[in-house]
Amino acid sequence: MNQRRRGGSSRQLPIAPPLGGGRFLFILILVALAAIVLIGRITLLQVIDRPFLQSQGDARTLRHEVIPSHRGMITDRNGEPLAISTPVVTLWANPQELPTDGIQRVMLAQALGMSLDDLESRVARYENREFMYLRRQMTPEAAQRILDLRTPGVYQQREYKRYYPAGEVAAQLLGVTNVDDIGQEGLELAYQPFLAGHPGQRRVLKDRRGRLVRELGIISDAQPGGELSLAIDQRIQYMAYRELRAAVAENEADGGVLVTMDARTGEVLAMANLPSYNPNNRAGLDPRGLRNQALVDVFEPGSVMKPLAMAAILESGVVDRNVVVDTSPGWMRIDQFTIRDIRNYGELDLPGILEKSSNIGMSKLTLQLDDTTVWEKYNQLGFGQSPGTGFPGESTGSLPAPVRWSRSERAALSYGYGLSVSAIQLASAYTALANGGMRMPPSLLRLSEPPQGIPAIDPSVADDLLDILETSVGPNSGGRRARVEGYRVGGKTGTVRKTGLQGYAENAYRSVFAGIAPISDPRIVTVVMIDHPRAGQFYGGAVAAPVFSSVTGNALRLLDVPPDYEVE
Repeated sequence: MNQRRRGGSSRQLPIAPPLGGGRFLFILILVALAAIVLIGRITLLQVIDRPFLQSQGDARTLRHEVIPSHRGMITDRNGEPLAISTPVVTLWANPQELPTDGIQRVMLAQALGMSLDDLESRVARYENREFMYLRRQMTPEAAQRILDLRTPGVYQQREYKRYYPAGEVAAQLLGVTNVDDIGQEGLELAYQPFLAGHPGQRRVLKDRRGRLVRELGIISDAQPGGELSLAIDQRIQYMAYRELRAAVAENEADGGVLVTMDARTGEVLAMANLPSYNPNNRAGLDPRGLRNQALVDVFEPGSVMKPLAMAAILESGVVDRNVVVDTSPGWMRIDQFTIRDIRNYGELDLPGILEKSSNIGMSKLTLQLDDTTVWEKYNQLGFGQSPGTGFPGESTGSLPAPVRWSRSERAALSYGYGLSVSAIQLASAYTALANGGMRMPPSLLRLSEPPQGIPAIDPSVADDLLDILETSVGPNSGGRRARVEGYRVGGKTGTVRKTGLQGYAENAYRSVFAGIAPISDPRIVTVVMIDHPRAGQFYGGAVAAPVFSSVTGNALRLLDVPPDYEVE
């Protein structure tokens, strides 16, 4: 057995030969090359391409967000707010991130106040985009209720919304802004750069879903808009609008205009227009309500121009102040046209001509003057020129140049036909009568100091006409309804036929009154125009004069103007 062990063959495990030097070196070189490539790549990324890669990373995480600027407030002359911007929240969504789960979408649609079909159609319309509005300018509380649902893909954006505390009372003067808080009408448009301010910018870090991770700092602060202080007195504005609306309703008129102006400064204390609209809720808006008729629209003024034409007559020196004019038989023919008074007034002096509103008396006096005398006076009073308020679309009116005028055209000009004016132009012209002959240009903004007036009427003539205007609202005159208890007031009525496509319309009138108060020391000028009253009365003394009386009386008391006499 031992012999077998010794003689038998024994199997041994093979021993691997040692690795050749060439193969080892080859592997070592491969490892070294891989290390060199890796180090080079790291160097390339961390050193050479670092700025580019960092900018690309930042582009995916860093954002520059706009900080909205706060639009400046508009106030009345006493600092009462007329237009303010309030913070609101706009909800938007990334359609690609919105959940497909039906329950979540139903909950979102209900919270937004829309049907599921409306939401689905909107999402389908923007499915290839990353942004769509869900609901703009919500109150923060209402928006938070939707955000509390934590619906993926729904985000918020801070904005401001314009609010008008006075509503329809001063709508046409203030104008409106659009959904982006940019002025579209009125003073909001005229002073857009001043009111808008300048938005700021901040740098933020957001995740891939657009959610804010950290605010990194302010790049530039938002600059709020300037505050605009208007000339109007909100108390007088409310009262003027109320009285104008009542008169338009009572007389079944198409609309109306009222302007109250400070006789000493030209500041517009009230400017009311009808029809109007609520700028805070523009659903069912009547486009006619957008127009600021007091500044944009014009009309033939009629007999309210007679005191201004009489200023030209008295200044000419051709007519004696004590002249008496025979207006019989109550009509006259000029250039194949017939001019009429309401009745035969017989002989009238200058106060009588204005008190009776005699077209015959004014025509006979005017035809004694040079061809251009009345036109030149109207031009001095600002007719046919821009009022200069800066309001968008303000009208210049029409004052035709006296080229080859006929005698009938010259006569018509003296009783307010053949030219067109705006209510603001008429009020400004009457400040010359109230202010010793100095016409005050109208101002929609509060003035820090009275402006220098424009000489328009001889001071002695202006004083005489004030006294004559007071007789024009005497107890037996057509303007008697303009009287104000406790105060001496003066003014002139006007009743003007409206024009249509075929010339002057039948049974369509504008009722006008322009007046000054108090005559003893003039403080305010008020112009009232009621457009096409249909309830029966249409004369200026019956329709417009009562509005003047109510507005003027209340305005004088609000301004603490002492009465001229005790009321029994």
